[in-house]
Amino acid sequence: MGKYAAAQQITDTVLTLQQCLDIGIKNNLMIKQTEAQMEATRIYWQQARENLLPSFNGDASQSFSQGRSLNPFTNGYLEQPITSGNYGLNGSLILSGGLTLQNSIRQTALAYQAGKMDLEQAKNTLTLNLIIAYLQVLSSEDQLEQAKTQLAVSEKQMERADVLNKEGAAPPQTFYDIKGQLAADKVSLITARNAVTGNKLNLLQMLNVPYNNSIRFQRQATDAVTGNYGETAQQIYNLALNNFALVKSGTLKRQSAEKGLKVAKGTLLPTLSLSGGLNTNYSSAAQRSLFVNETVAATGDFIETPAGRQPVYTMKSNYIGQDIGFVDQFRNNYSTNVRVGLRVPILNGFQNRNRIALAKLTLQTARDNEQANQVQLKVNIDQAYANMGAAFERYQLLQAQTEAFTESFRIAEARFNAGASTSVDFLVVKGKLDQTLINLINARYDYLIRTRILDYYQGKLAL
Repeated sequence: MGKYAAAQQITDTVLTLQQCLDIGIKNNLMIKQTEAQMEATRIYWQQARENLLPSFNGDASQSFSQGRSLNPFTNGYLEQPITSGNYGLNGSLILSGGLTLQNSIRQTALAYQAGKMDLEQAKNTLTLNLIIAYLQVLSSEDQLEQAKTQLAVSEKQMERADVLNKEGAAPPQTFYDIKGQLAADKVSLITARNAVTGNKLNLLQMLNVPYNNSIRFQRQATDAVTGNYGETAQQIYNLALNNFALVKSGTLKRQSAEKGLKVAKGTLLPTLSLSGGLNTNYSSAAQRSLFVNETVAATGDFIETPAGRQPVYTMKSNYIGQDIGFVDQFRNNYSTNVRVGLRVPILNGFQNRNRIALAKLTLQTARDNEQANQVQLKVNIDQAYANMGAAFERYQLLQAQTEAFTESFRIAEARFNAGASTSVDFLVVKGKLDQTLINLINARYDYLIRTRILDYYQGKLAL
């Protein structure tokens, strides 16, 4: 639904190159996936920082028992149903852990920065591909205009040949040669028009919007083909080492892997922690004694008096049991604890040692990737620079060839119109000029594309 909405926004409009870049970056699925991956690394970094904070947890449990059950209030046994509950709040803080938390923060921070570079690289790559696709649309449109010009020349010659043929002033072969050339130019026009459609379709697919024939693309003011790029291949490479996002990403990932190795080594060191808790409980069997009164009661003892044996009495305090309410128990049964713990890893299935071994492999892979990126970058830049030079030389030769064939066609057309040459001679010269003009258009845009590729490696694709 989203992509169709985007397509509706650009229907019946003329798109500039900048608009294409904005739409492409907004709609491209690969860009969205890279953004999601970058956001995931940011969350990992955030979590690594938050791991330095103390942890607090609350817990509560409620139980019901029947029969002979342990009274949690007195730790004695009762033959009655008992409802009880335990409630607590506990916290802990890592005081020292081999700097694993600190190194983990640095590791994830570098990974997040690498994710930013990956996103920038994806955007730059898409930008380059969109610029190339845009220029290919313009190139095919120029070739279409050239095909129309060629067809117009053939139609003009066909009109003249038709008159001469009806008047019997020219051999029939001339008429049919021109007619055949006219048909060939019409086929070339159809091919050129189809190439425009295909290149537009390719560009719109890269923008992730449906094809619409009414969409047009603004003509781009192309640079002059001078052959003087400004920087050498070595200068471009030196600049790319500092600016190219893929190289930056490889370096950051290697640095992140180095911190990851330190995190793994930190697991071999003792961990010192501080923890504490606050707990209380409740029992339905909990009771307290409530004073009622005092009464006189015989003790069972006697004393001898002159009057005879007399019983001994005492004052007896009388109590009744009263259930203790939930609120009173919750408030009065508090207990606290504080604990300092030291955990020393001794033997845990060699998990820590294996983590270190895996971290070393990850680091070596990151180093290899970083070096491979730099080597491949040098190869790509040298190849792109050579391609640009070859494209300029080809353009220069085609310019000279076009000038020569243009003059040759002017002479051949004049001789043909004057009846001094055959249609075959004329069509041969026309065919050479037509093909040369098409080749010149291709060479011009090929050179412009090659320069954009070199701009891409320097991070200079901004319009």
